[in-house]
Parts: sequence; structure tokens; C-alpha cells
Amino acid sequence: MAQREEMLALIKAAYAARDSGNTDSLVTAFHPEGAFTLMGNKGALELAGSLQGHPTLHAGFTQLTAGFGFEGREILAELVDGDRVAVHCRVNARYHPTGKTVSTEILDLFRIQDGKIVELIEFADTAQIKAMIG
Repeated sequence: MAQREEMLALIKAAYAARDSGNTDSLVTAFHPEGAFTLMGNKGALELAGSLQGHPTLHAGFTQLTAGFGFEGREILAELVDGDRVAVHCRVNARYHPTGKTVSTEILDLFRIQDGKIVELIEFADTAQIKAMIG
């Protein structure tokens, strides 16, 4: 049970860092060779794709947090199986350049190793994101 709680605490700390725009804290939640993937067609949405390793994650997360803020995150479900965690949440996503805000749901699939995130695959409504960007 302790491992489950530790993994969920790590994820909640990463969410808090993301939601507050603290890129440094967000990156430290990841393993040095950790990977983040925003699922979607890169041709349809430039933000889609994978980032790996602290320097690349830091640059990518800096770009993401500059563009999009997350507010009022509500975790709807958490599923833990071994070293994997699935989290379904609802957030208010704000596109900073226009101030436009939408409520959206996100599904995050994490793999945890040695107390760090080694993989995060995020499923978000990329059509909604593209519409926000214009």
C-alpha cells in the first residue's frame, strides 16, 4: 500500500508543479531519461509528440506552461497496477495568449520507477486544443 501512496503522491506533486507553472519541480518528478508523450497527430497539432530526458522535458514543459495554464484540477479516477498508474482528471485549460478557457478531461498513463516518472503518455482533446490556439 505504501508504494501505491508514494506513486500517487509523486503524481499529485507533479500535477501541482504543472498547475502552478513550476517547470523545475515538474521536471524533477521525472527520471533523468523520462519521457512525456502528448498523443495526437503532430501534423494537426504541433504540440503533439514525445519529449525525453530532463533538458528536452524542461524546454517542452516551459513552452507548454507558457501557452497553457491548468486550473481547478479535479481527479476523477486513479488506477494503480504495479508500476503503472492511470489518472483521469478534469481541468480548466487557459490559453494564455487569448485568455480563452475551456473545461476538458485528460487521461494520463504513468510508469513509475525508483520513485520517478519514467513515462507519461497523455491523452487530451487535441481538436479542442487546436481550436483554442486558432
